[in-house]
Amino acid sequence: MTGAPVIRHAVRTDLPDVVALAAEHAAYERSAPPAVDLEDRLADALFGPRPPWLRCLVAELSGGELAGYATCSTAFDTWQGREYLLLDCLYLRAEHRGLGLGALLTEAVIAEGKALGVAEMQWNTPDWNAGAIRFYDRFGATRKDKKRFTLVLETGGRS
Repeated sequence: MTGAPVIRHAVRTDLPDVVALAAEHAAYERSAPPAVDLEDRLADALFGPRPPWLRCLVAELSGGELAGYATCSTAFDTWQGREYLLLDCLYLRAEHRGLGLGALLTEAVIAEGKALGVAEMQWNTPDWNAGAIRFYDRFGATRKDKKRFTLVLETGGRS
């Protein structure tokens, strides 16, 4: 990696690269591949007709290549009665790990939360991802002993 990387908000022209990174991320986490129309869905969530509700930050190398991304949005904690920032995805290509880019992306997401005025950030990582767990521990994050569940709803609602 030459030159200083830049952490910035994604723009429309980044979407093909973000979709490729999301596909790599899904494969890395041993998950199902992203939706075939992911680029359109992301475009709607980030730049669509209603106010954007998803935020996407990218780590751009000096040559313009995207090395990674992070997505986040606000959610509500009923027990605390307040919004928090949900870090949905944080991913760096393997060849760009260990260079400080993950910390830069995480710090940028933290700054997003502060700018939004939320008091907390939450996220998930697979139990087997010891590297990610060590990384998050360095930020002073604490763990909750919960499992994340998914239930597909076959409705005509938003997808």
